[in-house]
Amino acid sequence: MKGIILSGGRGTRLRSALLAAVMLMALPALLIAAPKGAVHRPDPNRISPLPSHIERVAPSIVGIHVEVPSDRPSAATLGTERWGSGVIFDQAGYALTVSYVLLDAAWIDVTLRDGRKVPAKLIGLDLESGLGVVKLDGAGPWQAATLGNSTRMAVGDLTGTVGLDDDGKLVAVPGKVQEIKPFAASWEYMLDRAILVAPYSPAFGGAALVDATGAVVGLTSLRLGEAPFVNLAVPIEQFLGGKEELIAKGRVESRRPRPWIGLYTRELAGGGVIVAGVSPIGPARTAGFRPGDVIVRVDGAEVSSQTEFYRRLWLGLVGQDVQLVVMRDARLEAITVRPVDRYRLLKTSHP
Repeated sequence: MKGIILSGGRGTRLRSALLAAVMLMALPALLIAAPKGAVHRPDPNRISPLPSHIERVAPSIVGIHVEVPSDRPSAATLGTERWGSGVIFDQAGYALTVSYVLLDAAWIDVTLRDGRKVPAKLIGLDLESGLGVVKLDGAGPWQAATLGNSTRMAVGDLTGTVGLDDDGKLVAVPGKVQEIKPFAASWEYMLDRAILVAPYSPAFGGAALVDATGAVVGLTSLRLGEAPFVNLAVPIEQFLGGKEELIAKGRVESRRPRPWIGLYTRELAGGGVIVAGVSPIGPARTAGFRPGDVIVRVDGAEVSSQTEFYRRLWLGLVGQDVQLVVMRDARLEAITVRPVDRYRLLKTSHP
């Protein structure tokens, strides 16, 4: 098949070409050995090199090209031109991807598996899960993938990570579940349950994670660790819980908004949370935090990990002051900051 890159243990173009050549050379012998009355002879040009669970989702995979105005808040950290993958989950043309590809998008162009390009519009983002939805321009029906159930996944289970590279070629990586665990990141982001898979895919941003049946069980979001890397996938249940509301309203409004202060942190190896920076639009920017501050307490409660920090911070309300105590130059400093609803600062849906 044209435009396919198999990654993993048997994924190079050279190996695919050699395999095809061997099959072609062996074809006459195979035909001679076939039963005399045989009427069905498989066409080697129609034999897919993809594993069956990846082949099932491949027609629904798309590439997503996004342009963001240079004056938008996310442009400084995520860039003004972005590329990611996505998966069509509804015949009406709705596709799911990761939120950082779409954040502040002014223009969206989608590449289909047959090479066609169609415009799309931003429907909504769920910044808590890190997922987002676009709508392809056109009546369809579009070929949609099956959404599965990741709660049945276990360590060692067969997976496939399927996305498009920026040339529009399919990048398919057969793999396995390496770990299922909570995950916390520097930008006030946390998942109670994340799926780690290996080997990693170089086209990980928004690629579909499928199980052995070809059903989508997650969206790959990040590359983690040192080589050999793993991919982090957001479980599909993070999307399914608020799917209809996200499409209808552009965000999951029924969920209480998380208080956001715009603080970047990292967890220290021996325990503790250190300030790494601040968002240019968050309230932390003017509150007095400095890189290197170690967060000791949140509203009087001690914290020693990002998980504890976020859980204490999110107990509060948007617009309600929160006090953080930090260790700075061997002294304790109290900093009061008023969290905001970040959905009001960022473009997360179509006007």
